[in-house]
Amino acid sequence: MVRVSNAIIAFLNFLTLIVAVVGIGAAVWIQFNPSATLCQKVLQKPFVILGLSLLVVSLLGLIGSCFRVSFFLWIYLTVMFLIILGVLCFLFFTIIITNKRVGTALSGKGYKDARLGDYSHWLQKYVVNAQNWDQIKSCLIDIQLCQHLANGKNADFYKHSLSATQSGCCKPPTYCGFEFHNATYWTTPKAGPAVPHQDCKKWSNVQTELCFECESCKTAVLENLRKQWKKLAIINSCILAFVLVVYSVGCCALKNNSRSRYDKYRGGFYP
Repeated sequence: MVRVSNAIIAFLNFLTLIVAVVGIGAAVWIQFNPSATLCQKVLQKPFVILGLSLLVVSLLGLIGSCFRVSFFLWIYLTVMFLIILGVLCFLFFTIIITNKRVGTALSGKGYKDARLGDYSHWLQKYVVNAQNWDQIKSCLIDIQLCQHLANGKNADFYKHSLSATQSGCCKPPTYCGFEFHNATYWTTPKAGPAVPHQDCKKWSNVQTELCFECESCKTAVLENLRKQWKKLAIINSCILAFVLVVYSVGCCALKNNSRSRYDKYRGGFYP
């Protein structure tokens, strides 16, 4: 039993060690890659934190299981217990901030325009603040979110060909009543916007600006983020189940290590 539980812990931690090395390697590649985009550079810090954390935990588990050092297993299990608590808290947090109703459609055309107020205060504060939004906007520009839309030939193309983010960021809101020229070039009617909404004033035909500062763009990003976090909640549930299994096996390994040493001290034999 000692060998089985220790072998399982060693194997699982060997896998996480590989993941740690890959994460650290990705961070190093981003650091020294001159062509790395801002979106990629944003991922550098999470890769480093994740990689170093997994590296430390994996080494603790490997040393404790392969060499049957109970002290390292104690530290390993303590860290694993903290991880379980952290994943639980994050899971509840994710469920709470994403459990908000989707915005009400303001028009029957295109993507359903939602309001920022339809999302949790935390999501609004985290995404829409100046620093984070500048980074998100830079990423949207870097990936050329709107560039390939320039071939659109009529104003109805967005009904079926645009994603939610493209609809919110690459064209003026439908309720503005702007005149279509191409996918990313719209002009204000002589009589002015159909409604006096701030997004109608923020629209720009400059290709690096468009509607990236519009509420419709920020709302579309929030909606996409809300959906992604719901998927993340499901992934977190799977991770939690996996960590609980590993923690249970680790507890068995620690218990069996202690029992093995006790039997050896008494001169007995423990298979």
